[in-house]
Amino acid sequence: MNAILQKPGMHPDEWKARVELAACYRVFAMLGWTEMIYNHITVRLPDSVTSGQKQFLINPFGLHYSEVTASNLVKIDLQGKVLDGSPYPVNPAGFTVHAALHDGLSDAHCVMHTHTTSGIAVACSQGGLAQNNFYSAQLHDLVAYHDFEGITIHADEAPRLLKNIGNKPVVVLRNHGLLAWAKTLPLAFVRLWTLQRACDIQMAQAAMGPAIMVPEAVARKTTHDSFQFDAQFGAGQDVFDALVRQVDKIDISYQN
Repeated sequence: MNAILQKPGMHPDEWKARVELAACYRVFAMLGWTEMIYNHITVRLPDSVTSGQKQFLINPFGLHYSEVTASNLVKIDLQGKVLDGSPYPVNPAGFTVHAALHDGLSDAHCVMHTHTTSGIAVACSQGGLAQNNFYSAQLHDLVAYHDFEGITIHADEAPRLLKNIGNKPVVVLRNHGLLAWAKTLPLAFVRLWTLQRACDIQMAQAAMGPAIMVPEAVARKTTHDSFQFDAQFGAGQDVFDALVRQVDKIDISYQN
């Protein structure tokens, strides 16, 4: 990812965050993890940019993920107030949930939310994520659940959401979709990717009859041995970089 065309007058740490986030929107578009103009990936800006204020970047409401660029991302505060003079509106359903996590979880640098078909299918199932495949076994005791309360525009839902999440890094929003958060964008991405793969396989398997369940001890060992979330193995950076290289072959306009 070559962030060459930095916006004049912008802090380099903000520009770096903007390019990485814009690239991630394009990765989601390439993978088909889009929902018209809806859903969000957000990044909390570092203190070097905000002087300790809690501010984050979000997609301009009305644009498809394939249209997001480093420059048109919108900088907002926890109340959804636009801070950078952007002409684009912000979806209230975006900043309400994301602001709650960015504010309430110290390591929630990046928050991702999707409405994929298999993700919502699993979120609608009574049993939730099944411990019956290679990918769900890597998420043993890492998945939180939050009951559906309607469209997420009401701030009073935030305390309940945070209580249900605790410190678990991936979330099944019941009847709604999937969510992941992490202290880096690549780590949030590989966590969400693993959850998404688990849901894809679970939905396909469900049509084939009873599944072979993974014993809890094996799942616990599998999660312990899974290196993709480990910082000493890059914590998803290599995976994310590989996908950005694929995006670059299609369109590098996200860097502008």
